[in-house]
Amino acid sequence: MYYFSLLSLVTLSLALLLGSSPSEAHTIKQPRVADAVAAAAGGRERVSINAGWKFSRFTSNPDQLSYTTLKPWMLPSANDFIKGAKRVRPSGTAPGASVSYVQATFDDSGWESLNLPHDWAIKGPFNAPGVGGGMGRLPSNGVGWYRRKLTVTDADAGKTIFLDVDGAMSYAAVWLNGNWVGGWPYGYASFRLDLTPYLKPGADNLLAIRVDNAVENSRWYPGAGIYRNVWLVKVDPVHVGQYGTYVTTPAVSAQSATVDLAVTVENKGSAGRDVNVDTKIYALDAATGQTLSDKVVAAFPTTKVSVAAGASQAVNGSATVDSPLLWGPPPAQKPNLYVAVTTLTAADGGAAVVDTYETQFGIRSIKYDADKGVLVNGQKVYVQGTCNHHDLGSLGAAFNRRAAQRQLEMLQEMGTNALRTSHNPPAPEFLELADRMGFLVLDEIFDCWNNRKTTNDFHLIFPDWHEPDLRSFVRRDRNHPSVIVWSYGNEIGEQSGGSGAATAQELEDILRSEDATRPGTTAMNSASAGSAYVNVMDVISLNYQGEGIGPTASSTAPSFKRAYPDRMIWSSESASTLSTRGTYLFPVSSALSTTVGGASAGGNNTALYVSAYDLYAPSWGSSPDKVFAQQDKNAFVAGEFVWTGFDYIGEPTPYNAARSSYFGIIDLAGFPKDRYWLYRARWRPAVPAAHLLPHWTWPDRVGLVTPVHVFTAADEAELFVNGVSAGRKKRSDKSSYRLRWDDVVYAPGDLRVVAYKDGAQWATDARRTVGAAAALNATADRAAISGAASDDLVFVSVAVVDSTGDVVPRAANAVTFSVSGPGVLVSTDNGDPTDMTVFQSPTRKAFSGLALAVVRPNAGATGTIVVSATAAGLASASVSVQVV
Repeated sequence: MYYFSLLSLVTLSLALLLGSSPSEAHTIKQPRVADAVAAAAGGRERVSINAGWKFSRFTSNPDQLSYTTLKPWMLPSANDFIKGAKRVRPSGTAPGASVSYVQATFDDSGWESLNLPHDWAIKGPFNAPGVGGGMGRLPSNGVGWYRRKLTVTDADAGKTIFLDVDGAMSYAAVWLNGNWVGGWPYGYASFRLDLTPYLKPGADNLLAIRVDNAVENSRWYPGAGIYRNVWLVKVDPVHVGQYGTYVTTPAVSAQSATVDLAVTVENKGSAGRDVNVDTKIYALDAATGQTLSDKVVAAFPTTKVSVAAGASQAVNGSATVDSPLLWGPPPAQKPNLYVAVTTLTAADGGAAVVDTYETQFGIRSIKYDADKGVLVNGQKVYVQGTCNHHDLGSLGAAFNRRAAQRQLEMLQEMGTNALRTSHNPPAPEFLELADRMGFLVLDEIFDCWNNRKTTNDFHLIFPDWHEPDLRSFVRRDRNHPSVIVWSYGNEIGEQSGGSGAATAQELEDILRSEDATRPGTTAMNSASAGSAYVNVMDVISLNYQGEGIGPTASSTAPSFKRAYPDRMIWSSESASTLSTRGTYLFPVSSALSTTVGGASAGGNNTALYVSAYDLYAPSWGSSPDKVFAQQDKNAFVAGEFVWTGFDYIGEPTPYNAARSSYFGIIDLAGFPKDRYWLYRARWRPAVPAAHLLPHWTWPDRVGLVTPVHVFTAADEAELFVNGVSAGRKKRSDKSSYRLRWDDVVYAPGDLRVVAYKDGAQWATDARRTVGAAAALNATADRAAISGAASDDLVFVSVAVVDSTGDVVPRAANAVTFSVSGPGVLVSTDNGDPTDMTVFQSPTRKAFSGLALAVVRPNAGATGTIVVSATAAGLASASVSVQVV
């Protein structure tokens, strides 16, 4: 009935899905193989170096360096991902060698101490100079320097040692012991650099990383700094290369599956070497990452390969898995996984293990049918997707596995089965979660090409970096069974111009050369059917055109169907509905969808809120109701990716003075808006549910018309106002999940709806006029969290309630959080896009009755964390969480 019931539903539903208790269900563990497999491992060590960094941000350039000066030295870092002529490192000393920050002698004791991942901008304050609402009003601009000591023991002498950076925003440049190593400019790219020539085994080494963010470098909040994980990878000079395996499943049935594997063996040594390449396949438990047993389910033939010094060699093999456990999206299928363990051994007769490399993958078949849509293992899967930006609300861009998992759990409970990584490569762990939870992924890399969208965005480096960025992106992600389509552009400026088709074809050719098993596409908001640009696309991906731009009901999907009868069509971006949670504005539009405006069109231009009736959208967007109707008229459309699953920092349409978006089905704090239940009704129609809106506490509306809406998949429903029937209404057609009683006159009391299916009572919901705020109520999303996992989090929701425990819907009391025991308060939020209080503040006003605290356990700790919440004049609340 109230928002907190959903948190319980999420916990219970995921527990049922994974077959565990609610307190266990929220922890998807890090990937690992069973002890029997791990015992055979050797030759490779992957070490997190997230801890122990020193950091300083500069608002003006402190070192006279720039991408312009570093570019000739940085370009060769991409050579492994270029098919043509390689970039040559200039002779002489690289820029930066004399900068004090790269020297071991520099005193950084006055710098901030921190652990990665790190987003310096999320600390605020808001309204940073030069940063507008589009980028979230947070100080993401500036130059950031990170420094860390690396201790490499004598035992590492003779090894090749790489630095792997999962993401650094942006123009990352790396020095070791004062020597230039390399860099990578695209802030969303994962990259590897070879530290070996500059390391001093048996001694301390000084690693320095510089990042540089300009204003106007993004349309949304990009974050700032080294915001993803960083690793040291130690290997023998002969080893499996970066992203060095490629798994495909060309033939799949219930009886058997053919698994093809390509392994790239790299030799960084000074002499040629002979090694044996041996790969065995094990079944994995998707929930834990452990092998189901030590039984080898299939093995590839052992192959001896000779690898010349400084070269690489590919080894191809094929194996058959009998009675395969197929990967597919729940609830109809299960996301079963396998791991291929590749072992390199010396071919000199000693059989010493040289390297061990694990590749997780899934066995599934995907077909892209022009009439039926996506077929996974022969079963039609209607795409019920959401677009998602990369920030994690009050945590900013700094990636956190648990925070990402929480978001995906809530989306999956709603019925989401697909994700679009708009508009950039995600963190590697995001795709690991998608694999394990069974999401389909539209994996996207670029928001622009040569034509700019903002002054300092990717267009500045596209000519030099589009090839290595795209090749690296595909190689990194192509073993993930969740990834079903590649997108190499979003609403590209060139889609209607003469150069667009040629660039699209170049990118498509690069894509196909790296992975011929998945189609490529771009998300198109203005390209026309039959154009040279659209002709390049394997899948037709329509942004808003599918439901008709803005108020129009004229869908372009039929014209694309006529032009491309053999290609799959889907809505890569739909709806863009706007709302702020719990803020109902009057009058309420009688139309199916209305462009947001002032007080008469769903907007409060003073408070900067949009009505929560979820009927309003920007000029290009639509309500969910309109989208559903248009989709059902065009049954060949494979589904949609709603803009967006969650609110995100930046792009605060329609009110640029705000801090965060209004588009989300779930707000920035993770509290569902009303349309969560509208999508849930459509996407999970078999689940009995009826959702009433608005709340029923309106002291200023006595005697005024206050429309009541119900979201349900029932056949019909009857509304009772203060015990008196307001009438029984039937759903008008299969596309409608909203029943409307638009003439209800408000009087204090209660609302109750009874929904019926097949003539029988199916679901109920109720609202009542609540009393004055009396107390706080605190709930945690989990009863226990891990102290061993230093990135684990608990999310504590606080509601302002009356004397009977019901949420006070317009409460805005200031709530102060405190933490005792082995934990620390990380951030607070309330989902209000206008709240400019810094996220780290322990005091946060409730918004529409709710507030959130995010708490992290102390690394390695055990015990009980107690999170307390107080507010003036209200009874306090606390909740205990075990750290195990």
